[in-house]
Amino acid sequence: MKNIIYILLFVVASANCQTSHKILTKNADYSFLTDSLNIDQQLEKYKLAGFSVVVFQNYQIVYSNQFGVKSLDSKEKIDENTAFSTASISKPITALLCFMLEEKGLLNLDKPIDPYLKRWHLPKSKFIENSSPTWRQFLNHTAGTTQGGFEDHYEGEAIPTLKQSLLGQIPRYDKEIEFLFTPGTGWEYSGGGYTIVQMALEDTFNKSIAELAKEYIFSPLGLKNTTMIQPNEKGFPTNVALVHDKEGKVIKTGLPITPQVAPSGMWSTPTDLAKIAIEMQNALRNKNNKVISHNVAKKVTEVTALKNAVGGWSYGWQKSFGYNNYDWFFCNGSNTGVGGTITGTMTDGNGFAFLANGEKPNRFPVMSHTQKTILKLMNWNGKATYGEVQEMSSSLKNQLIGSYDDFLYQQGVETKIVEKNNRLYVESMLLDHFKGKNDNELVYLKNGLFKIVDYPNLLKFEFIDGKATSVTLIRDNMETKIELVRKDKVAN
Repeated sequence: MKNIIYILLFVVASANCQTSHKILTKNADYSFLTDSLNIDQQLEKYKLAGFSVVVFQNYQIVYSNQFGVKSLDSKEKIDENTAFSTASISKPITALLCFMLEEKGLLNLDKPIDPYLKRWHLPKSKFIENSSPTWRQFLNHTAGTTQGGFEDHYEGEAIPTLKQSLLGQIPRYDKEIEFLFTPGTGWEYSGGGYTIVQMALEDTFNKSIAELAKEYIFSPLGLKNTTMIQPNEKGFPTNVALVHDKEGKVIKTGLPITPQVAPSGMWSTPTDLAKIAIEMQNALRNKNNKVISHNVAKKVTEVTALKNAVGGWSYGWQKSFGYNNYDWFFCNGSNTGVGGTITGTMTDGNGFAFLANGEKPNRFPVMSHTQKTILKLMNWNGKATYGEVQEMSSSLKNQLIGSYDDFLYQQGVETKIVEKNNRLYVESMLLDHFKGKNDNELVYLKNGLFKIVDYPNLLKFEFIDGKATSVTLIRDNMETKIELVRKDKVAN
């Protein structure tokens, strides 16, 4: 399923979390999180089979716990080594693999991908006649391809080949993957694009993506519970969580087979995901990193897509969040009956990972509760970097106050600018979900731009006849302009 849809469902299903704040010290005992998270009661309330969670701080895992069972049929307990299907969390790992191969001189990600393909070639399209898409454009979803996500398969069923998948000879699709726009001119979340990357890798190196990922990432990092091998293949792990439907029943064999491995076929544990994130964080500061280079870490987490890109996107990582005054790299995964997230700060080595084996209505409330609790209780407070603030006049405030279609993530929800105690704040259910310790105050900077506290993009408003008519989102060297659609009536 598309990450965008997942975000919306995650928010709608969110459960409010009321917890007391605890001040943590360097030598704190993090076991208090068990009582605060209250996962056992959450599992019972939402009929969720199992849940595994890890928290890391200052580049170290400080908390790990597992709750529930691998299968509600067997009641076998989940442990730290129990692997879950990670769905779309496979994408940033695939992107990481490609960038590591490029650094070794084995790929050029700025080259068109089609010459690397042998089993199938890109379909003819007016959009690529003069602009053949590159590896890089498939990895940051700017190639313009369709096929957002895929249906899982199970042992005993006919498992489609990669070629059949790209030809659209699979459930959900009835035609070959196609292009929606000229590569590099827009953004469209595409699992099909990552399937093309998988085929190109395998055709080029004459190895499966599972072998490549193990050779360059999983084995060097010592990840014994992470694999891209599928349940119908030799070497698939035995300590795994089975997928469940919304009634709490195991779906078919409980072991989804995903031929589209690059976009959604990896299996892992929160501990291993945290180790990947910490290695990334160490690489970003160029200290204690052993497998991922500083150069690769910077490249794969750089924001390269802003227009229509849900607040900002890099290569497999979403970069739309700013809670607790940090810049975050983030990826969630959502397949039928299983899902989770990996989230890390770009500095200071903080973050969390969790995976759950249950359907969306069962796991989303538990995941939301867990995320909010961790963000509130952990002592994570980054330094604001948006510059000097200036006072906002009453006239300017009045031009901004109102209700609008969502202009931060372009997801169609209502977004309000309201005044409280002579200050302006931005409110929406999306910002509420992404909320950390701070309220989302809208501040006016000395350079004439605006900043929403704990939202990563700068804003430049335009005004006509005393009201805001458009806003330009600004991130690094990128800009995207959005027309403001008011949902309230403005007095003349």
